[in-house]
Amino acid sequence: MTPEREDGTPVRGMLNGVIMRLTVRAVLGRRRALLLAVPPIMLIGLSALLKATAHSNVWPPEFLGTFGYTVILALTALIIGGSVIGAEVEDGSIVHLLATPVTRRSVVLSKYVVAVGLTAAFAAVPEYLAGAIATGPGSKLAIGLFVGALAGSVIYNALFVMATAVFSPGRALAFGLLYVVLWEALLANYVPGVSLLAAGHYSLAIANSIAHSGALHANLTAGTAIVMGAVVTVAALVLSVRRMSAFSIKGDVA
Repeated sequence: MTPEREDGTPVRGMLNGVIMRLTVRAVLGRRRALLLAVPPIMLIGLSALLKATAHSNVWPPEFLGTFGYTVILALTALIIGGSVIGAEVEDGSIVHLLATPVTRRSVVLSKYVVAVGLTAAFAAVPEYLAGAIATGPGSKLAIGLFVGALAGSVIYNALFVMATAVFSPGRALAFGLLYVVLWEALLANYVPGVSLLAAGHYSLAIANSIAHSGALHANLTAGTAIVMGAVVTVAALVLSVRRMSAFSIKGDVA
């Protein structure tokens, strides 16, 4: 049960262990864990295949930076970040959760931390394993890709949790797909300046600060990426908390 006070006042605290455990169970249930396991298996399998057949040293950063980040990392974060709150909004159980004496900040942050941890497990760890297969477990590329993917897990999930708090689950998914496909995969790569507002390029810049590979196509410096990533993450979480605070117990999101 969620902890409560006798006077019914909200329980203060940054994180709530009960909410976190229930969120993990909900995200990994309904066969979603099998769905989440498919992309990292593909990433690792393709890396092993390319390692055995490719005759160029360019493919590891090209493949793992493009496919690994733009597809595996971004879409995994979209699925997980969009479901930690979205599933409860969709089935109406969010009403019961928000009626408990737990602060909205604690609800949002607890779910967000779970989303980051699961994304790291299903995207950042496989990214490192794929990099280790391609260039060795202690290579700068493998370590850089891992650190960049961890940063991406933090930033992407803040954006997708915010999208679910602001929009309905269906619209949040559409927003996430448009952001990943149109903004990050297309505009950020071909239109100057757009990468300054692209979470994927923050991740690549952080990865490249360790890997030092031009084939990663990092268009930002690590300093810029860290500052912008922190600003975007904090702003998205603040907006999520405020939006959840405006949630009407008697109806849907206003």
